[in-house]
Amino acid sequence: MEDDEESCHTVDKDNAEEDHSDSDMEIEELAGKKESEAEPTEKEDSEAEQTEEDEEIESTEKLSAAALCVGVGSFCDPEDLPGLAHFLEHMVFMGSLKYPDENGFDVFLRKHGGSDNASTDCERTVFHFDIQQQYFKEALDRWAQFFIHPLMIRDAIDREIEAIDSEYQLAKPSDKNRQELLLGSLAKPGYPMRKFFWGNAQTLKHEPRKSNIDIYIRLKDFWQSYYSAHYMNLVVQSKETLDTLENWVTEIFSQIPNNGLPKPSFSHLTEPFDTPEFHKLYRVIPVRNIHLLHITWALPPQERNYRVKPLHYISWLVGHEGKGSILYFLRKKFWAVALCGGNSETGFEQNSSYSIFNISITLTGEGYEHFYEVVHVVFQYLRMLQKVGPDKRIWEEIKKIDENEFYFQDETDPIDYIENISEHMHLFHKRDFLTGDQLLFEYNPKVIKDILGLLCPQRANLCLLSAANEGRCPLKERWFETPYSVEDIDEYWADVWACDFELNWDLHLPQENKYIATDFSLKAPDFPKMEYPVKILNMPQGCMWYKNDKKFKKPKAYVHFHLISSQVQQSAKSVVLLEIFVSILSLNLSEPAYGADIAKLKYKLVAGEHGLIIRVKGFNHKLPLLFRLIIDHVSEFSFTPAVFEMIKEELKKTYFNMLIKPEVLAKDLHHVILEHGKCSVIDKYRRLMKGLSAESLLSFVKAFKSQLFVEGLAQGNLTCQEAKDFLSYVVAKLKFVPLAHSFPVQFRVVDLPNAHLLCKVKTLNKNDANSEVTVYYQAGARSIRECVLMELLVTHMEEPCFNFLRTKETLGYHVYPACRNNSGIIGFSITVTTQATKNNSEFVDKKIEEFLLHFEEKMKLLTEDTFRAQVSALINIKECEDCFLGEEVDRNWNEVMSQQYLFDRLACEIEALKSFTKADLVEWLQTLRGNYRKILSIHVVGYGEQEQDSEFAAVLDVQRTLLGA
Repeated sequence: MEDDEESCHTVDKDNAEEDHSDSDMEIEELAGKKESEAEPTEKEDSEAEQTEEDEEIESTEKLSAAALCVGVGSFCDPEDLPGLAHFLEHMVFMGSLKYPDENGFDVFLRKHGGSDNASTDCERTVFHFDIQQQYFKEALDRWAQFFIHPLMIRDAIDREIEAIDSEYQLAKPSDKNRQELLLGSLAKPGYPMRKFFWGNAQTLKHEPRKSNIDIYIRLKDFWQSYYSAHYMNLVVQSKETLDTLENWVTEIFSQIPNNGLPKPSFSHLTEPFDTPEFHKLYRVIPVRNIHLLHITWALPPQERNYRVKPLHYISWLVGHEGKGSILYFLRKKFWAVALCGGNSETGFEQNSSYSIFNISITLTGEGYEHFYEVVHVVFQYLRMLQKVGPDKRIWEEIKKIDENEFYFQDETDPIDYIENISEHMHLFHKRDFLTGDQLLFEYNPKVIKDILGLLCPQRANLCLLSAANEGRCPLKERWFETPYSVEDIDEYWADVWACDFELNWDLHLPQENKYIATDFSLKAPDFPKMEYPVKILNMPQGCMWYKNDKKFKKPKAYVHFHLISSQVQQSAKSVVLLEIFVSILSLNLSEPAYGADIAKLKYKLVAGEHGLIIRVKGFNHKLPLLFRLIIDHVSEFSFTPAVFEMIKEELKKTYFNMLIKPEVLAKDLHHVILEHGKCSVIDKYRRLMKGLSAESLLSFVKAFKSQLFVEGLAQGNLTCQEAKDFLSYVVAKLKFVPLAHSFPVQFRVVDLPNAHLLCKVKTLNKNDANSEVTVYYQAGARSIRECVLMELLVTHMEEPCFNFLRTKETLGYHVYPACRNNSGIIGFSITVTTQATKNNSEFVDKKIEEFLLHFEEKMKLLTEDTFRAQVSALINIKECEDCFLGEEVDRNWNEVMSQQYLFDRLACEIEALKSFTKADLVEWLQTLRGNYRKILSIHVVGYGEQEQDSEFAAVLDVQRTLLGA
């Protein structure tokens, strides 16, 4: 449970690029590989001399950051107060004895360009923040008081319980959360994994009052018992000297109380899932339209085996997509479209009591009908692994890939880096704090073999999620009300699995990987020094932008291409056909490109608004191999009718699963109302439901490839000639003619009238209480000055907005202002996610207006010092050095994609910021909020007593028509 950030556990961070059990396969994911996030990095400690150029680059500073991990979490919740650990994590932020202002720390952070967050896990609770370096010591002192003497005032309790309850309501529509809670309920009675970790108004307010429990006293007791110094680890990162940081930490944090009590441990609670209830088949009705099969084993805790990482080795093989793999076989049978397997190495999946090994398979409709056969294929593969035993060649290959990535990894944001280390300090030996989660240290075949031996059919739990289970699930999980049923494993299959069943000879270990980089040399420059990308090739068919890397000096490169076609925006049909094309293309690449993927060469194919977007990144040594493979598959694109039908069905599910999310529907409505000609998700869903033929796809792809304008960007450890070669290969291989006319890649935008418009629709999930209320203020065509003024305004608005609408008014858990840019037309919005069980959306809209009136008065009283501090903080953020090359590439690619080419935008924005006065900002706000203001409110309304559902009868009829229901 992570505050203000979506909580999402990856199944195996090294092997699975996405968690299909928790996140919808939305368009971008269905249409291509999802690029992995930058992984934690070891701080470079080189004292080598730098050039003058390097010294100039290093003159800007990253934010300083701190993370504190308490070795106690939700497993320690008392039986009569579920969610208390999570609630305490919220409450310690509400002021301290030394700094009693309830919102003082957030105000201080926002004023100086910082941020903070916290999360509660089963056995750990992590707090972290970042801020500009010059304010780091003062921030440390303010932050430390939460652990020295937090106030946790009574007046704040009920309000913060409302935030907890809203978080719970937001978590309910997640199939991942539902499955985890259902699985926990299968543990032995009295074991902590059966607990309700989230907490809500029922467990923290209503039931305690009925039982005469004083929640305030219990909070204090819990804090005194568990927030003790000897349970805590602290990590700080800043550019002060180590001696200075050590002195600060000693001075500030030595006041944290130490109660001397033994640390809670759950290692004695062995075999928590060795129950008859666990070893059965569970059918579940999911929130999303999906067929999903989970095969789960509960194993002995694996934290102690972190140097061997047996689950990493096994998941690497189970999740493989090349020939001989589970997924390769299932795709050939048209039974599955995706698979991921492993362990997230934290929280519910790995702790001191047990470790979970889970294999999640996204099934087709046919795969759902044959799910027992799918399970059998998995068991056959595992039996094969058991018989051949651990393979040192495979282990060495994984080790080499991990080492390559580690030694040349991109640096992460300080706050993420130290958060990871603070948790590692609870798990690893001191020598491995920085490396324990990333490297393989010891080849121990016995440890791997022992774990493989436990992955047998008799120990597995089967969970089948599908809307087709409707009418077969009479039971309901208590907290998230998940409909499910339980049954014994089919007798035929139970008998098969009880014997020494035959192996499947189509399943075997992967071949040696030809994509593993071995040349890490840095290229000698063959182009004059440049600060920004330069157009190095310009021809009627396209152009190429290039910038070599002299800052990060790593053997990596990024190559991005946009294949622009006039075919795409002709109709909803052509938009859908592009997405089908990209989905099939990705499927065709999944086997031949998988070796590149696991060798840390990442690719992503996206069906863009105006064409195909191709992005590749990774070690430059083998990057051209991957790029040419992708272009070859574009050139030689083909498919079978069966693949076409399968992808169509998956795309229908994708559209549906997007539309049932209130936040996605609200965003879709915002774009469709404002951007002329933009195709909505509902339009695409309707068009797909009408039917599309394989012939129409062939015609579209032929027309698409025949006439293009191709724009590319290459950055990193590449020569100018190598960058040119990428574009030359595309042109030579695809053999297209140039577009007859230049094609704009931005939409025309509706100029809203001087009024307050309202678009109110019902959410498409009748079991979802969550409402999304967004109020948007339109400004006008963007210029550097207006963009920066808007950004400065929203920066000033963030903390007061959160404090007014969430902390004081308790309208919802997610509350935030945002800058908006619709094809060059800018504005700002305020969004509140509330619940229809608590608030009417018009009431929330009025409260947003009430906040803006309050904010206008606040801005008029803004002191010059406060204004200058906020400007300085924003300038500091813009001057902050990039952590890794990809951040710079993303900025430059945005300029290419928007056809703006203002590569020095950051520098221009900084100059504009330096020129602003307080009067400029106040005048800008008054203009937006004046008599001629242009407002669009979008309400996507959940189901609950605060909304009169009968008012929406006509709207619901329209929605049912749109969705073909």
